[in-house]
Amino acid sequence: MIGGIVKEFREFALKGNVLDLAVAVVIGTAFGTVVNSMVSNIVMPIVGIAGKVSFEAWSFAIRGSEIRYGKFVTDCINFAIVAFALFIVIKAFNTIKKRLEAEKPAPPPPGPTVDQKLLTEIRDLLAKR
Repeated sequence: MIGGIVKEFREFALKGNVLDLAVAVVIGTAFGTVVNSMVSNIVMPIVGIAGKVSFEAWSFAIRGSEIRYGKFVTDCINFAIVAFALFIVIKAFNTIKKRLEAEKPAPPPPGPTVDQKLLTEIRDLLAKR
């Protein structure tokens, strides 16, 4: 029983989809880090200068608890920028993919099937009679 589970797990873990997913997670994490750095270190300071405001400082207190809604606003802006950056990357990828597919020659049409060949032979034999 344990051997069967181990075999089944091995087949599952070694499938290409699992490896593709692992690569996607690693690349996605790295991409997220780069975009978050860009947002935190480049975009938000520019937005703060333009609006002359620091979102991080926005907060209020209720019964001794600090509600930092400025951080929430910053995180929402970060999300919108990350989503837009991801949209641009996917759009560029799809454009390149379409161009590469358009450059590929179309595959030759498939030949007649076995049934079609047989029917053709029968037709030809009947035509000779």
